[in-house]
Amino acid sequence: MRRLAVALALAVALAPTAALGAQALDPTATEALATTLRMLLDPTQRSAALAGNAPAGQIDQQIRALTGSEALTQEFYALAADVMQELTQGSGGDPAKMTEALARGSTDPSGFAAALSPRTLERLRQLSVKISDQRR
Repeated sequence: MRRLAVALALAVALAPTAALGAQALDPTATEALATTLRMLLDPTQRSAALAGNAPAGQIDQQIRALTGSEALTQEFYALAADVMQELTQGSGGDPAKMTEALARGSTDPSGFAAALSPRTLERLRQLSVKISDQRR
C-alpha cells in the first residue's frame, strides 16, 4: 500500500496546480479543479496532457506498470481525482499548501493517506488489494 500511496501522490502531482479538509474555493480554483478532474477522469484528455509532458508520461508508465491493466489504471486515476479534490478543498485552492502536502506525502505516504476522507481511504485500500491480487 505504501507504493500505491506514493504513486497516487505522484499522479495527483501531474495535475495542473490550481491538512485536508473542506474549505471554500474561489472561482479560479473551482475552475482549475474542474479542469484537472476532467483530465484525470477522461483517458483522451489525459493522453493529450501526457503527450506534451515527458516527466508526466514517465509517471503514467510507472502507474500502468503498477496497475497492470487499463481498467485498474482508470480506477487509479479516478482515485487520484478524488484525492485531488480533497487536497484542493483542504488547501482552499492554495497551490503552495497543495505542493507542501504533496511533498510531505512523498516522504510520509501513510501520513498523507491517513489525512484522506474515510471513503477515499477505503477506495485506496480496495485498489491496493485489487492490484496485489492481480499480481499473484
